[in-house]
Amino acid sequence: MKRYIRKRYCGPEGLEVVNIPTPEPAEDEVLVKVQATSINPADSHTMRGTPYFYRLMLGVSRPKNPKLGADLSGIIEKIGANVNQWQVGDEVFSDILSVGAGAFGEYICVKQQHLVRKPNGISHQAAAAVPLAGITALQSVTSNGSLKPGQQVMIIGAGGGVGTFLVQLAKHYGAEVTAVCSTGKAEKVKMLGATEIIDYTREDYRNCQKAFDFIIDAVGNCSASTAKKLLKPNGTCLLIGWGGFGHLISYMLYGWWIGLRTDRKISILTAQFSTADLSTLGSLIEAGAIVPVIDKIYSFKELPQAIAYQELGHSGGKVVVTLSNE
Repeated sequence: MKRYIRKRYCGPEGLEVVNIPTPEPAEDEVLVKVQATSINPADSHTMRGTPYFYRLMLGVSRPKNPKLGADLSGIIEKIGANVNQWQVGDEVFSDILSVGAGAFGEYICVKQQHLVRKPNGISHQAAAAVPLAGITALQSVTSNGSLKPGQQVMIIGAGGGVGTFLVQLAKHYGAEVTAVCSTGKAEKVKMLGATEIIDYTREDYRNCQKAFDFIIDAVGNCSASTAKKLLKPNGTCLLIGWGGFGHLISYMLYGWWIGLRTDRKISILTAQFSTADLSTLGSLIEAGAIVPVIDKIYSFKELPQAIAYQELGHSGGKVVVTLSNE
């Protein structure tokens, strides 16, 4: 089998394709033939070892684990002796970043309890676009208390991989969405459910005269002081996008101060993988409540180019890599 690895911290140009034996599943594992994967900022951070404090976990001078790739959708090809949840031929999807990664390869062994049935009616390419971004979006709108119908929500970075899920989920939970995105993404975001669009290339969302119950920043752009100005009493601003180490520290410190002195809440969400949340997303997809939005699809041999494109930060939805001919 073929797999992309990195032996050192590097950009996409430093990735190598290696030919290795196809792994054998352990007793509680299944062997998945990967049909598609998608690119996430988390993959880039892992590949590059940035921010640098990540290297305390990943390996200080070089990565302990050469494998990369979080999201996958595929078909079970072999099962371990004690597997009772799945059969050969079952179609599954997951985010495997927390259990060793490796979705940037043709096969991967995954513990049976870490997988979820792929939604019916969508391709493996569409399914691969869901796990990490979809779970991040779902946990964003269900944390700090679920969104309530009629609440005013601002989503910054609404046209990106996580943002397109956020818009749909906020609408599904009954919120009125003001979406901040670029001109080229405005029409798509409107179709996904945004009530109002702020085109950041033409106007500054920080000058918006509207007040919001909830602000979700998917790109790491909104400062804590801006959030304080735009939030209603008892409102919440949630940072889920990486805006740089300096922005993060400033946001945390000033957000803490705002929380002490006002009734606004400034917080940060680090999403955690959950099969229950991924199953919820699958059910919403099957019901037609949300759809995965794909910007571009690359072939497996083009995976480094796919990462380079995603790192530009302007994708209109998810960037997917296919390993099948569907």
